[in-house]
Amino acid sequence: MKKLLTILILVGSMSFIEAAPIKKPKKDLTEEQKELLEKMEARLDEIKAMDFKSMSKEEIKAVKEEMKEMKKEADGKGIYLSIGAIIIIILLLILLL
Repeated sequence: MKKLLTILILVGSMSFIEAAPIKKPKKDLTEEQKELLEKMEARLDEIKAMDFKSMSKEEIKAVKEEMKEMKKEADGKGIYLSIGAIIIIILLLILLL
């Protein structure tokens, strides 16, 4: 009887649990950042309108480099660690201590 009651309580309590997504607060952009964003969007629209078939390889390469730079600038500055790097750091800390 105790097992049945325990199972019913567990099943009943699980129906009330609901996972909610984690909401990150949005960052407000400064006026400079808004202007830069508008310029970048305008330039991307210009690039999308370009005819790449009539361009030389050097011109296409320059456009790709420009787009890579804009992507780096838009992503911001951050440090990203892979899972492997984290594991290696933890192992080194364990071995050194």
